[in-house]
Amino acid sequence: MATSCSALLLFGATGDLSRRMLLPSLFALHEDDLIAPGLRIVGTARSDLDDAGFRAFAQAALDEFLPDDRKDAARVSGFLDRLQYQALDASQIDGFGALAAKLGDTSGGLAIFLSTAPALFEPTIEGLRRAGLAHDQVRIGLEKPLGNDLASSARINDAVAAGFSEAQIFRIDHYLGKETVQNLMALRFGNVLFEPLWNAAHIDHVQITVSETVGLEGRKGFYDDTGALRDMVQNHMLQLLALTAMEPPCDYDATSIRDEKVKLLRALRPVKPEEMVRGQYRAGAVQGQAVAGYCDDLGQPSDTETFVAIKAHIDNWRWQGVPFYLRHGKRLAERRSEIVVHFKDVPHNIFATRGGRPRANRLVIRLQPEEYVRLQVMAKEPGLDRAGVVLREVNLDLSLTTAFAKARRRIAYERLLLDLIEGEQTLFVRRDEVEAQWKWIDAIRQSWATGDDEVKPYTAGGWGPNAAIALTERDGRSWND
Repeated sequence: MATSCSALLLFGATGDLSRRMLLPSLFALHEDDLIAPGLRIVGTARSDLDDAGFRAFAQAALDEFLPDDRKDAARVSGFLDRLQYQALDASQIDGFGALAAKLGDTSGGLAIFLSTAPALFEPTIEGLRRAGLAHDQVRIGLEKPLGNDLASSARINDAVAAGFSEAQIFRIDHYLGKETVQNLMALRFGNVLFEPLWNAAHIDHVQITVSETVGLEGRKGFYDDTGALRDMVQNHMLQLLALTAMEPPCDYDATSIRDEKVKLLRALRPVKPEEMVRGQYRAGAVQGQAVAGYCDDLGQPSDTETFVAIKAHIDNWRWQGVPFYLRHGKRLAERRSEIVVHFKDVPHNIFATRGGRPRANRLVIRLQPEEYVRLQVMAKEPGLDRAGVVLREVNLDLSLTTAFAKARRRIAYERLLLDLIEGEQTLFVRRDEVEAQWKWIDAIRQSWATGDDEVKPYTAGGWGPNAAIALTERDGRSWND
């Protein structure tokens, strides 16, 4: 059983992720006494700060991002007392000695959260090694992006593996820390109601949608080099697909769950050109506000996709013949992350002679902005039925927000940081998972590079290019809009 670390080292400690997510999450863990009183938190970045300067930075972040009812002055002060800082240019090996001196004795366990540019991974790992900060009692969490294709991902993973074993490496996909994503496993494997139906005999198709209303939001250079496929589908959406479709693991532990995810990802069939659509938003209106097109936002011409829709197939016994429709885009009609499981029609309609028309059941698992599980079933409309039987779709709702109203709602990074500190790998991604994801994504990008399909325009504020609608409509299906 892994033990808790005595120190946490945050690379990129003055960055936007730290300000918005990491520091507020660590404060929440401190506030609820979930981390040991003696845990030191040491930040490092290029910013020329001392301990007092970093504490002032953290204070400002908490003032901005903590809700008012959690700004207890004594608790905040106690948290700030944990913080220390060491300036470091990670590209310069010489500076790591001073970082090691700042940390002092790390034999009690050191957790490292590495949020840096991919180009700095190799020199950072080498610097940690030379400074004696890559020993057996160290764990390292890696924030994406971990490469931009299989080859670059392998180089980064090789570099990290030169200093750390796989058991010490925690690759972060923050979607896995979301409460609703974990409830997907509870729904599937904690209820006898669903698992016997979770297969090709009873499910017609599955849709996974992650839609955003925002545009570039200050990420111009990164996003234009990356695009929607690599920014969202390669990691978050494929992890959702794996959890939705994987076989039941033998136990709820890191090895069992990740073994099943890898099997699923390796069973993904290569995508044909006619099974995918890529698009780019043009000027339009999102939620009543006029917005510019992608190239206008970027300030230059570009063929980078901001939308992608894919019809995926899983070549195994459970899912043969069941399509999985994946859709992600920016500047769409609404912000939504959801999984929709469409069951097959009833085999025989006994109400046909009385005018009753049942519709196939649907299970909607909404991840954001609301969090709920909704089973859509058929019910008879009240009445004497002299004119016929009227069947109507009704919802059986489980609102996680309402059902667990008294429970503390935690953001993903609270759980992931605590798991890193305590050495629990279940919600982190293993190397063979990453490589299976990249292999499938690289084949799609190769098809785009050698094919003649252009990026299709769509008006901001809609649901993407018309071709994405046709992707489902030609199969006699429709997106859950």
